[in-house]
Amino acid sequence: MNTTYFFVGIAKVTFGLIVAVLGIFLATRIFGRAIGIKNLDQELAKGNAAAGALVASAIVALGILAQHAIVATFSAMDLAYRDRAFEPQMVAAFVIYGLAHVFTAYLVGLVVLLAGKIVFARLTRDVDEIEEIKKGNVAPALVLGGVVIVLALTTAPGLEMALTGLLPLPTLGRDELVLPSGG
Repeated sequence: MNTTYFFVGIAKVTFGLIVAVLGIFLATRIFGRAIGIKNLDQELAKGNAAAGALVASAIVALGILAQHAIVATFSAMDLAYRDRAFEPQMVAAFVIYGLAHVFTAYLVGLVVLLAGKIVFARLTRDVDEIEEIKKGNVAPALVLGGVVIVLALTTAPGLEMALTGLLPLPTLGRDELVLPSGG
């Protein structure tokens, strides 16, 4: 049994759960306000399926971006701490880098979500999408949700690379290739 892998794995699971809960909270609270649905809870409580579909899309989009931030953090930490025994400062470094990465991912996520709204508004100039969604019209919510998810899917790899570049990685020998645990 490798206790280092075990404890690192448990830390990763815990971190992933915290990030997921935070992402769901942000998607349901901040996104609605950012696009103009101020009373999202009321919309959901009255059964507005359009608002529900849009929030679900925001949760998925933020999840995609956060997953790439987590992969960047985990891969870099795996590489930095390979072949080392577990030390408590490893967890502290992991938490600091992980939180910085996830915070950055959520900021990028908010920009992506707002960009989705702007792109969709340009595509449908004669329709006030947010008003339609407030009325319960599911069609614009589904299309806007799709736009947001596609933007998240296409920007997430770049986000992962940028975040990986911010980490202090060990210098590898010229002919040395080491794959992180995810590869």
